[in-house]
Amino acid sequence: MKNCLLAAMAALCMIACSEKKFHVEGNITNAKDSVLYLEQIGIDEISVLDSVKLDEEGAFSFGQKGVESPEFYRLRISDQIINVSIDSTETVNIKARYPKMASDYEVSGSENCQKIKELAIKQMDLQRRAISVSENEQLTVRETNDSIFGMIKEYKDEVKRKYIFPEPNKPYAYFALFQTLGDLLLFNPRSDKEDIKVFAAVATSWDTYWPNAERGANLHNIAIEGMKNVRIREAANAQTIDASKVKTAGLIDIALRDNKGKMRHLTDLQGKVVLLDFHVFATNESPARILLLRELYNKYHDQGLEIYQVSLDPDEHFWKQQTAALPWISVREDRGLQSSTLSIYNIQTVPEFFLIDRGNNIVGRSQTTKDVEQAIKNLL
Repeated sequence: MKNCLLAAMAALCMIACSEKKFHVEGNITNAKDSVLYLEQIGIDEISVLDSVKLDEEGAFSFGQKGVESPEFYRLRISDQIINVSIDSTETVNIKARYPKMASDYEVSGSENCQKIKELAIKQMDLQRRAISVSENEQLTVRETNDSIFGMIKEYKDEVKRKYIFPEPNKPYAYFALFQTLGDLLLFNPRSDKEDIKVFAAVATSWDTYWPNAERGANLHNIAIEGMKNVRIREAANAQTIDASKVKTAGLIDIALRDNKGKMRHLTDLQGKVVLLDFHVFATNESPARILLLRELYNKYHDQGLEIYQVSLDPDEHFWKQQTAALPWISVREDRGLQSSTLSIYNIQTVPEFFLIDRGNNIVGRSQTTKDVEQAIKNLL
């Protein structure tokens, strides 16, 4: 019996020793007594895999079971994050300095992680420049919008050219698809034909290299949903609408529930100057537009401006996430682009806005308003 137990223990030891693992190790200085977390970035959630309390030297070493297809992880102290990708059983070495470890770090042992670092730095720079433009009071609303949208387009073109299309099977190409400006995706396959093509290219490549990977299947699902949304939008925009249905004075009421479940009537805002905004959060234009609306709201709300924003997004949960921190009235039309409200207001494309005076009269819309900020000031 003793010999059997020894044999069994030896077998277990051999299995444990032969288990393939990947490692993330290194040093994070200036972070004594801080807790460093290793977290897995899943498709639906982020989960903690391991943690360590750092000492004076900041040394750490994490080991986890090897992966069959590329996966994504992050090192985190508080809100400072370093993203890494793991392919099989590689060892990634990271040297960083807290509290700016998200940008002030070196990575070795993985080309993918190096490329992810480059993308992260570029994303931070885009965010900084977009904020700078939005805070420039010398620019008109249209100039600000055009500038931010131009920066986003330039950024996406560079990322596609340098990081995605050359090798779409690489983990850093996948990572690039989900970069954001604020909380909104830069590559938005929910509504943009070109972005759908980018997602599809990466999905097809992942099918070739990792045919059973859950992430590849998820990319396909996103691309298919995007194609469906684009077809619906194009069909709505192609409809011939009788412009005589729209009054140039007076107001047709809109009654929809807001993101907290309360019924909100547009006509209840009589006595205020109202910017009625028809919006789709799942579009490339959304981040810049929301920044501009925030600027207008912050400047003129106390003087009597209200924003009544109608979302046409098909995903209610996504809409609630995007509007949770917005200070104005946010409602959603659950019929989306098939809504009769679009016909009544003669809306052929979105986004679209209308200006409503204190007497509940429509006095302007995007096509007739060159400077929306000045128009609002005149009405106030």
